[in-house]
Amino acid sequence: MADYLHLKNGTDVRGTAIAAENDPVTLTDEAVLAISAGFCLWVKEKLGKLPTVAIGHDSRLSAERISSLTARGITSQGGKVIFTGLSSTPSMFMLLQEDFGADASVMITASHLPYQKNGLKFFVKEGGLESAELSEVLDIASTLSLPENAGSAEGEHRSYLEKYAADLVEKVRTATGEEKPLSGKRILVDAGNGAGGFYERLVLRPLGADTTGSQFLDPDGHFPNHIPNPENEEAMRSVCEAVKRNRADFGVIFDTDVDRAGAVSSAGEEINRNRLIALISAILLEEQKGAYIVTDSVTSDGLSSFIAGCGGVHHRFKRGYKNVINESKRLNAEGKYSPLAIETSGHAALKENYFLDDGAYLVTRLLIALAKAAKEGKDLMQLISGLPEPAEAREIRLNFVPGVDFKALGGAVIEELKRAAEEAPYLSLAPNNYEGVRINFDKAHGDGWALVRMSLHEPIMPVNAESNSAGGVKIILKELHALMQKYDFLDVEKLR
Repeated sequence: MADYLHLKNGTDVRGTAIAAENDPVTLTDEAVLAISAGFCLWVKEKLGKLPTVAIGHDSRLSAERISSLTARGITSQGGKVIFTGLSSTPSMFMLLQEDFGADASVMITASHLPYQKNGLKFFVKEGGLESAELSEVLDIASTLSLPENAGSAEGEHRSYLEKYAADLVEKVRTATGEEKPLSGKRILVDAGNGAGGFYERLVLRPLGADTTGSQFLDPDGHFPNHIPNPENEEAMRSVCEAVKRNRADFGVIFDTDVDRAGAVSSAGEEINRNRLIALISAILLEEQKGAYIVTDSVTSDGLSSFIAGCGGVHHRFKRGYKNVINESKRLNAEGKYSPLAIETSGHAALKENYFLDDGAYLVTRLLIALAKAAKEGKDLMQLISGLPEPAEAREIRLNFVPGVDFKALGGAVIEELKRAAEEAPYLSLAPNNYEGVRINFDKAHGDGWALVRMSLHEPIMPVNAESNSAGGVKIILKELHALMQKYDFLDVEKLR
């Protein structure tokens, strides 16, 4: 029996699809064949019938090979296949909400990871698979022994991306009451050579936007210009410079498979992380006060006060887009209206959109607000003019010594830091913290906060720190070093 659990990454399958230096292939033909066959059987058990499965992919070099293998795995168990070709991850879920003819779907993507990586993301009509459900699929896959020539790579070829984009266009037109509400606006897209180039052609142009200055729209799995990742400094610098160079009114950047996004103001300033969360929160809170905005754990105190000032409740939770989505769903089930679950990474899921983390939908919501603001003679950025921003912010990733039980040791470190924060007069624990330990430092000892947590999947302890004063982060990290230098299983020298 093969064990495919090593390819599990949260709720996705991920591995190396193309051999690279010191990075051998792990997403083998055998693995893809068995896992896709396992998914077909899992869906068959769930639905009580053999499924038709849609298969889409982003621009990765290994996409065609893995698409073919995925189809063979599904057809080997009696399922049928619809190839949608170049697709976004959100579109592969949305096609299941319509009469497209598919019972389930597979998106072949590894998000922003390097060119040699790839993976599989699975959807049913109710949403993406949860971690436990993916484990069930992998368990089924481990019991299968398929011949090399199993199944057929034949299937129907039918794109859905055009319909997905047309629905976004219609949403903007309905919300603004205009056929071309972006006329007179220069809005550029940076797709990073991923799958997001369609947004410029199929959404912005039909809405009347001048898209001069858009860049890296053509799919290219070598990613020759920059990593398609709104969190990447080089990528954000590139799109910010493009906005300034072309005197654009707004800039948009997507990750490879378009489930995440960032934006740029007309001044060439990033609308990312806390700013992005603040902007979409302000838009939603104008529509309904008292809403709960669920974010990951590393958001700033300034964001909390901003959301409160807009009439909302900031609810910090654990990192991981599934974590924030499920927490927002839980709050809604309790009768606490929560329209948004969003991470600082750019993953944003709105209740009105099936709680699907969809970068294109998020951007579309921002463009509706942009069009409305322009009609009133206002600047969209006025919505977040009151956002308090830290003087400094930094993230450091501390490595564990190889071979140790990092989960147990990391948990013990966090508990000891909680006790230290309770005992020291200049420290205090942040209330309502759901991940790791978040410690507030008084003005004389850094004037800010630090969050120490465990990575979701790796033997790493990330530390996030923010300060309201210049030089404050260095003081905070120095204080943490003093508290953590006794742990010989953890490399804390980066805190110095």
